[in-house]
Amino acid sequence: MKKRYSYFIRPIQVVIDLVLINFIILLVYKQEHINFSFLLYLSFFWIIISYFLGFYRVYRYTRVLRLFTLLVKQFLVFFLGYFAYFGIFKNEIVIADRFLALCYIFSSVSFFKLLWFFLLKRYRYLGNNLRKTVVIGFDDSSRNVIKLFKSKSNLGYKYLGFFSNKVYKNEEYLGKLENFYNYNKLNDVDEVYCSLTTLSSNEIKKINKFAIEKDIILKLIPNSTELYSKNQSVQYYDDTLMVLNVNKLPFEFAENFYIKRIFDILFSLCVCIFILSWLMPILWVLIKLESKGPLIFKQKREGIKGSEFVCYKFRSMKINSKADKVHATKNDSRITKIGAFLRRTSLDELPQFFNVLIGNMSVVGPRPHLGSLSLEYQKEVDDYLKRHIVKPGITGLAQVSGYRGEIKKRADIKNRVRLDIFYIENWSFFLDIKIILKTVLNVSQGEENAY
Repeated sequence: MKKRYSYFIRPIQVVIDLVLINFIILLVYKQEHINFSFLLYLSFFWIIISYFLGFYRVYRYTRVLRLFTLLVKQFLVFFLGYFAYFGIFKNEIVIADRFLALCYIFSSVSFFKLLWFFLLKRYRYLGNNLRKTVVIGFDDSSRNVIKLFKSKSNLGYKYLGFFSNKVYKNEEYLGKLENFYNYNKLNDVDEVYCSLTTLSSNEIKKINKFAIEKDIILKLIPNSTELYSKNQSVQYYDDTLMVLNVNKLPFEFAENFYIKRIFDILFSLCVCIFILSWLMPILWVLIKLESKGPLIFKQKREGIKGSEFVCYKFRSMKINSKADKVHATKNDSRITKIGAFLRRTSLDELPQFFNVLIGNMSVVGPRPHLGSLSLEYQKEVDDYLKRHIVKPGITGLAQVSGYRGEIKKRADIKNRVRLDIFYIENWSFFLDIKIILKTVLNVSQGEENAY
């Protein structure tokens, strides 16, 4: 997994802005007029409107004019929410203090946002925080991209060269298209820009699949006279140069990642405190009475980016040598009586909430597979590795759609992967809630494949 430290920029900016807002309120208002609920209200309101207005969606190619637009929109809405509090709760803070605090907040947040923006540009201009980029396909459109990378060093791109099936006597020419895959092993490319006019659809698909596996950002250089799908988002570099984002997934937005992570932690804490705290001692006695062995069964599974982690479950089988190699089947002789009950009710999965707290798993996501089976599935199903973009989950869209338990035929794994990819591409907070509710409903009704 690539270490892109730019992901920390937005969280740091959010923290700085929240500190500024709260500090100014404490500084301007008299002590008797300050209460914790007011500070909490302002902080949450700021975070919510910044999410919906995209206040922190500032990229290395973002223009200064865009910054001023974001500041105006953010503070117009914040202004309404700020004064709405006094109307609702009848707070007796004098009007002058209210306006003075708001002016200080606007000035300080605007100053630090612009300062941060220009300092980052300067930092990149000096050769830091650079994205290694290559161009595939050589035509007029790709020449414009290359020219921009070379002339605008403050954008933070380190242009390495271009690939083309047509041979060029140029020091920037890195070879034919097939040479790109080996070149990446040695140079660890961050972004690839492909010319749509020089590459076939099959070549684009192959590059896209490789980019997903290697965590490379893929962007397309379009022909400006053509029309493109609404699923492709347009970006402008330096006001005039247009490129297309490929497969802009929900989890590419940092705020979505943090929303999901916060929910995972809160939900898992509730399960651990209110269910596992009393259930674990009871199950420990029942499991120990029936068979020798530990309460918790530990098994290595594949996680995000293909990394391996230890997955926890309540032990539902007798100790056996095939536990890490063979999935449970119907009427499996290895399963104990209490184990059959745990599997049928899905209670055996509850210790995975500890995995969620640790950060190895999410409450909702593609189910994690054994490493040995994963290698087998990669050969059988296209885009299988796309599942590894997100953390595996305790439950998932495939599981609530009827695809859980034993994989009997190739269609089973193909349908699971299809639904997993649909979930990744169409994630929303409410989709997670829907899947959790459907999981609870399925467990209460009983599932045919739960064995």
